[in-house]
This record gives sequence, structure tokens and C-alpha cells, in this order.
Amino acid sequence: MATADGPPGHDAPKHDDPAGARTLVRLQWEPPEWGYAELRLRRYRPSDHATVLALHREGLAQVGLRPGDGVYYDHDFFRMEDIYLRNDGEFLVGEADGRIVAMGGLRRADLVPGGSARAYGGFALGTPALDAVEMVRLRVRPSVQRRGYGTALVRALEGRAREYGYRVLRADTTELQEPALTLYRKHGWTETRRETIGGIANIYIEKRLG
Repeated sequence: MATADGPPGHDAPKHDDPAGARTLVRLQWEPPEWGYAELRLRRYRPSDHATVLALHREGLAQVGLRPGDGVYYDHDFFRMEDIYLRNDGEFLVGEADGRIVAMGGLRRADLVPGGSARAYGGFALGTPALDAVEMVRLRVRPSVQRRGYGTALVRALEGRAREYGYRVLRADTTELQEPALTLYRKHGWTETRRETIGGIANIYIEKRLG
């Protein structure tokens, strides 16, 4: 049974959405779990691999992108435990009606080369200091978009970043993914720079946590 009990002295946080109609509720601390209306957010498990990889590719295809096109890649999906779960990161999946419909992760910013270099693979162990973390792989299945699932994911992942002690959240998206950029901006993220990769403008954004 999920529980709202957390570390001593901590209450499970609740976050109202802008419309006030739905609430993100922390159900369990470790492994982390949240509830948001009919959506349940929980930590990724190895048995989720094929589903999250397919969801990632479906999200890219929706805006005309694909892994290996010089902008996006998917090599991290084959090292989920190493990159996300064993290195001060997180990866969450969202379930509704018995299937995974959303996902998103936190990855230490010093693990993977930035810019165009990471589109071709790469993985390096980070330093002991926890400073910046990337919010990545934010995807919501097209058939269930506009239900607040993306907002729930962003809030849950921001909370996890704070729990780990990160000072800066970073992310990037492309000019083709305007809904994602709008979502980030709504939560206080700001654009820092742009880089053209494979003929597409890649937009880098960040948010200070401290």
C-alpha cells in the first residue's frame, strides 16, 4: 500500500495545478511515487524498457524527428540504471488505465557530452559534486496530452532534484517542440542559448533551484 509517510519531520507535498482542479500528491517516498488524478508516477523498472523506448520514438515522430538524425539519440535507454538510477538521477513513468502513457528523467549534467556531441553517444562518470542536473525524455503519449500529465512530471522531477541537492536544472528542446518549451516556461525556466544541429534550432533552458 502506498503511503504518504516520508522522512521524519516531512509531510508529503501537494501541488495544485494552475486551474486548481487537480493535485499532485506524494504517495510514497522511496521508491518515489505520486498520484495526479488517474495518473500514477513511479520509478522506472527494467521491464518498462521496450515501452518507454517506443514512447520516446513516438514523441519524436510526432514532430518529425527520429533518433540518429543528428539531433536526437536513444543510447541512454540501453543504460538506464547506470545513467539515471545509480548516479544521483531519476527516471519516472506515468501509468493510467494500466499502461505507461508518460515519462521523464533526471540525469546529472556532467554524465553526457553536451550539444551535438551527445547525439552520437557518450557516457562518462561524473564528479562527486552535485551541481546541475538535466531534465530529459519528457514525453506524454499523444492520445492523452492536454490532461496536465506533463505538468505533473515536471513538478515531480523538480522536487526530486531539490531532494538530491542540485542547484540548477537544465533541459533542451527544439524549435519544433513548442508545447514542451511552453510547459518549461510556465514553470519558470528561461532560455540560455540556441544551437543549430542538423539544420534544427536546439533551445537550451535552465532553472535555478536555490
